[in-house]
Amino acid sequence: MQDIGTVIGLLVIVTLISVAAKKIAVPYPTLMVVCGLAIGIVPGLPEIHLNPDVALLIFLPPLLYSAAWMTSWPDFRANIRPIGMLAIGLVLATTISVAVVVHTIAPEIPWAVCFVLGALVSPPDAVAATAVTKGLSMPRRVVAILEGESLVNDATGLVAYRIAVTAVVVGSFSLAESVGEFFFVAIGGVLVGLAIGYVMSRIHRLLDDATIETAMTLLTPYLAYLPAEALHVSGVLSTVTAGIFLSRRSLVLFSSAMRLNANAVWDVLVFLLNGVTFVLIGLQLPTVAKGAFSVNSLSHFEIAAVTCAVVVIVRLVWVYPAALLPRMFSARLRARDPMPALGMLTVIGWAGMRGVVSLAAALALPLTTADNQPFPFRDLVILITFCVILFTLVVQSLTLPLLIRAMGVSKSDKSTDVEEAEARLEILMAAFDFIDHAAAAGETDVKGLDHLRAQFERDRLQIQAVLATAQSTLVRRASVCKRLYQGALSAQQHRLRKMWRHAEYELALLHQLQRDLDLEEARLHLHPDPQSRIMLGGE
Repeated sequence: MQDIGTVIGLLVIVTLISVAAKKIAVPYPTLMVVCGLAIGIVPGLPEIHLNPDVALLIFLPPLLYSAAWMTSWPDFRANIRPIGMLAIGLVLATTISVAVVVHTIAPEIPWAVCFVLGALVSPPDAVAATAVTKGLSMPRRVVAILEGESLVNDATGLVAYRIAVTAVVVGSFSLAESVGEFFFVAIGGVLVGLAIGYVMSRIHRLLDDATIETAMTLLTPYLAYLPAEALHVSGVLSTVTAGIFLSRRSLVLFSSAMRLNANAVWDVLVFLLNGVTFVLIGLQLPTVAKGAFSVNSLSHFEIAAVTCAVVVIVRLVWVYPAALLPRMFSARLRARDPMPALGMLTVIGWAGMRGVVSLAAALALPLTTADNQPFPFRDLVILITFCVILFTLVVQSLTLPLLIRAMGVSKSDKSTDVEEAEARLEILMAAFDFIDHAAAAGETDVKGLDHLRAQFERDRLQIQAVLATAQSTLVRRASVCKRLYQGALSAQQHRLRKMWRHAEYELALLHQLQRDLDLEEARLHLHPDPQSRIMLGGE
């Protein structure tokens, strides 16, 4: 009962903090971590321990799956080079840099332990990246690179972590075996994710119940994560791969009713899991501090401060040559993709928030080595990891909006209203094409066609007014024949799928348009009267 009460209490805290975050315009992950810290140091309150197995199993798969679901595959593929350089190259460079610097200033710490620390703090967190960047006015490409990097780099960091921990526990290290294990874990995770994604797509084709299908989407991330971990390959990459695979097929696999149902459920689930995750990070302060103050805490915090500096500086130093050098040696790349603006690179370099994966992995460090000796400097490693997470989530996330404004990194040359109007106009033209084809094919309900064309014509004129005035007030409404309206909606869905495949607009905008069309179809089925009033795009 006490555990249940704790969970309910955390959910209440998360809800209240999210309200406060909106009021004061602070990223909610930052405020939740700070509030968790404040709660954790209140005297007399029981300590809440973060079970690393629970964190990695309960929280990680659905949050990774949700982030992958909202990732545009065309954008990911178009930016695969910078994503790879950050997710693999930068993670390994940070791991090595942290290990070298920490061993230099504290030579009593063994090399293997230094590499464990480097692997723990090197990968930015997918959950933190998505939560912090949501709502910020950043260019589409910057968001695609940051979110794509955070989806892949956990696999690199966790593999490096596993290798380093083995070196500490067993006392041996083989570079050849480590490289082989890295490729085995990464490729194996992707293959498992593809297999699970394919199987789930076949299952969804057989189902025709929105509630059951929604339940299956909640199980999918665990079905992707657990088999991969059991096979000792990357559960992270498996979950991400399955999410991207099914997201790309969602318009064909799922009905409008199922999408509306699942979106509502997932919105609430992700909100609660995200919130509890960040509050739990803050609540770990008593546990971490207890180990830190057991010995020379001052030197601990000095090492932690240096580690934070190394993590931030290495990332900032990395992004500039990583963008410049490939273009220096490739004329084709320079022609196809000119050098990004300095401000864009600086924002990417500063947006490296660490999160729950690093903390859970640190807390999961073995207590003893193979010869039953205590794991060397375990408390120090946990403390430094916690400090890096705290610094990046609080300092970097709070200053990121200021940096975006200072660097003049705007989201787009187009306003949001104009971009939305252009996308709406494109899918609306598909409805006109359907009406023209229906008329040419001898559709007998001429009055219904005229009625429908008149309604869509009003919508078209109003959308064009939006493009002319950059205002987004759309009026509509007319009674139409249900059968013809269903055909027009299907034509719009077909055009939207083409827009989705070619990544012509931001994925979030395409999801919004899809939701509008889903709502239209739901209204159509809720009103059996053919002359019911149908409203495109909401009230």
